[in-house]
Amino acid sequence: MNKYQNPYNVEKIKKAHKLLAEFNYDIEPLDKGYANKTLYINVGEKIIKSKAVSEQMKATFTGGRGFNLKLLWDAVNENTKWDSPENEIVIAAGVMGGITQYPGTGKSIVCGISPLTGAPVDSNVGGYFGPYLKFSGWDAIEIQGIADKDVIVFIDGDKGVVQILEAPEDAVDSHLVADQMCDIFAVNEADKKSITSVSAGTASGNSFYGCLNFSFYDRRRKVARLKQAGRGGLGTLLRKKKVKAIVCRFSQLDANNNNVADLEKIKKISVEYHRELFENDDSQCDMRHVGTAHLVEIMDDYDLLPTHNFKFGKHEKTGKISSPVWRKMFTQGIPDGCWYGCTMQCAKCVDGYTLKTGPYKGDVVSIDGPEYETAAAFGANMGIFDPHFVVEANFYCDTYGIDTISWGTSMAFVMECYENGILNKERTGGYELNFGSGEEAMEMLHQMAKGEGFGRIIGLGIHRMKEFFVKEYDADPQFLQDIGMECKGMEYSEYVTKESLAMQGGYGLALKGPQHDEAWLIFMDMVNNQIPTFEDKAEALHYFPMFRTWFGIQGLCKLPWNDVEPADNAETDEPAKVPKHVQNYVDIFNAVTGRNIDKQELILQSERVYNFQRIFNYRLGFGTREFDQIPYRSVGPVTVEEYLSREERYDGQLQDKWNWNPAGKTVEARLKKTREFREDAYQKLCDAVYERRGWDNNGIPTIEKVKELGIDFPDVIEILEEYYRSK
Repeated sequence: MNKYQNPYNVEKIKKAHKLLAEFNYDIEPLDKGYANKTLYINVGEKIIKSKAVSEQMKATFTGGRGFNLKLLWDAVNENTKWDSPENEIVIAAGVMGGITQYPGTGKSIVCGISPLTGAPVDSNVGGYFGPYLKFSGWDAIEIQGIADKDVIVFIDGDKGVVQILEAPEDAVDSHLVADQMCDIFAVNEADKKSITSVSAGTASGNSFYGCLNFSFYDRRRKVARLKQAGRGGLGTLLRKKKVKAIVCRFSQLDANNNNVADLEKIKKISVEYHRELFENDDSQCDMRHVGTAHLVEIMDDYDLLPTHNFKFGKHEKTGKISSPVWRKMFTQGIPDGCWYGCTMQCAKCVDGYTLKTGPYKGDVVSIDGPEYETAAAFGANMGIFDPHFVVEANFYCDTYGIDTISWGTSMAFVMECYENGILNKERTGGYELNFGSGEEAMEMLHQMAKGEGFGRIIGLGIHRMKEFFVKEYDADPQFLQDIGMECKGMEYSEYVTKESLAMQGGYGLALKGPQHDEAWLIFMDMVNNQIPTFEDKAEALHYFPMFRTWFGIQGLCKLPWNDVEPADNAETDEPAKVPKHVQNYVDIFNAVTGRNIDKQELILQSERVYNFQRIFNYRLGFGTREFDQIPYRSVGPVTVEEYLSREERYDGQLQDKWNWNPAGKTVEARLKKTREFREDAYQKLCDAVYERRGWDNNGIPTIEKVKELGIDFPDVIEILEEYYRSK
C-alpha cells in the first residue's frame, strides 16, 4: 500500500464532481468475442452515443488495432493535426482480449494522431481497461473533442451507464489518479479490483511524448498499479483534451465473459502452454523473476546495449543494472500478472520504495518495473549505472505521464550535445548535462513536469530539439541528424542496430516510428545469420511485422509467443516463428470466434490493417520513402571515437565485405567509405522490402495490392489514384 505524506480527501473530490452528460444502455452478452458496438464520446460537445459494428468491419479490420484505425480514419481528415478537436484517442481490447485461460490476453490497443509524428500511432498496453471495456459492452471507445474544463469519463459496466463528469479536484499525476478512482468508484474495498482507469500526468501536458497509464488493482499489495501505452505521445493528447481519467467499472468477471464458441478447446491448449511455461521459463528468460530486465546483460554481451546515445553497445559497469540487481529489488513470491490467468507474471514491482526527490519526496510507493527498455535508456544510454536512479526516474516518468523510451533517448541526445559544446551551462540553466549526470537528469524530469527551464526543451523530443538547436545555437544540422536517434519524429527504443541491416529496416520501416514491436530481427540477422540476402531480410520484414500486428488486432501480449518456447522449438523448420505457438493462436482464435482460419489468413488479417495504416500515413502527408530514412548512427559509426572503438571490425568489413583495402587510409577516409557502403545497403533493403510488401519504390501500396486485400474502399482508392496520377 502506498503511503502518502499528504493524503487526499476522497469526499472533497467526489463532492466537486458535476454531471455534464449521461448515457444509458442495455447490457448484453458478448457474441464470440465481440460486443458488436463501439462507444463514442465527444468531451467538448458532451455527446455520448453507441455505434454499431458491421459484419464488413469485422471481416476487414477484425478488431483491436484494426477497429481503432478505421474509427480514427472516419473521424479525421487530411488536414487534421494532433491537437485538432476531431483527433481521437481510440482504445480497444481485440477479439481474443480478456480470455482468462491463455497467458497474455489482457492487452489494450490505443490509437490516435501522434503529437510526435503527426501520423497515426498505435500503442499496446497491459492492465484491465481493455477487457473491462469490452465486457461492459463495447468493442472500442472513441474520445473526441476538447473539454472546456477537466473531466472524467466513467463507464459503469454493471449498470449500463456512461457519464462525463467535471472533475476540478481530482489529481492529475497517475499514481494518485489510479488510487483515487478506486476510492471514488468502488462500492467497497473488495470492489477496487473492479476499477480500472486511463490517465496521463502533469508532464504529459508539457511535452510531446506523454504516455497513457492503464491501471489494475493489485489486491495483495492493496495498490492500483500502472502499465503504460508509452509510444507516440498519446498522453499528451489526453491532457490536450482535458481528460483527467477514463474509468471503467466491471465486477462480473467469469471464465467466459467473451461467450466463446469452444471454451473446452481453449482450456486444453492453455493447460499445455502453462505446463510449458512452468517447465521452461527459469532456464530460458526467467520472466517470472525479472521480467524483461533479463535482457540487460544479454544485450551487453552481444554489443547491442545502447550506451552513451547509442555510440557503443556495451559498458564495463553494466553489471550494476543487470538482472541479478533487479531480481533482488523486485518483490518475489507475489503473483505479478497484469491480467487474470497470465502465469508469465512478468509485471515486476519494486515495493516499499521511499522517494528521494520531487513533489512526492518521502512518500513510500510501489513502482512497476523497470522494464528492459527503461533500464537500458536510463542506465547505459544516459551513462547512469545506478539502479536507484533508474527506479526513481521510472516512478516519476510513469506518474508524470512520460514515455521512458523517449525521455531516456532524448536525454542521451542532450548529453552528447552537451559534451560536443552544442549545449553549455548557460543554455541549460546552469546544469552540467554530461553522460552520467544523474542528479541533473532528475532535475530535468521535474522541470518537464512543471513546463519550466531546459526540461521543457527536452520535452520537445529529438526531432524538434534538432530544429531548435540549429536555429538558436547554430548547431551543425548534419551532425544532429546523424546522432539524433529518431525516425518519423519518434525516439528509438533501446537496441544498437549498426551490425544488423534487417533491424535497421525493422526500425526505419515501422509504420509509427522506431519501435521494436514490429520486428526484432537482430539475432536472426546478426548473431545467427539466418537471413543473409536482401530477399531473406525482406521476407523477414514482411512476415514478422505482419505477425506482430496480429497481436494488436487480437488484444494479445507478444511475450508468451517467443519469450518462453517449447523445449524442442530449435528442432522445427522455422524456430524463429515458434510454429507451435503460432498454431495455438490460430486454434484459439477459431475457438473464440467459431471461424476456421489458418496461418495464412492470420497474416492476411494483419496485412489488411497494416496496409490501411500505411495509406493512412500517406493521407496525412507521411508514409513515403522519405519518412523511412534513419539517422546514420543507426547504420554505422558517426565519429572517429566510435570507429576506433571497433576498428578491427570496421576495417575487416571494408576489406572482406566490400573489397576496399583500408590499409594506410586515415580514419576519416575509412569512416567516409564505411558510410557510403552502409547507406547504400539500407536503400537496397528498402527496395527489397517495398517490393515484397506490394508497394511501389516510394513505399506506397499499389492499387492491385489494396484490391487483393479487400481494403479498396472508395476513399482509399481515390487517395491512391491521385498519388499514382501525380507520379
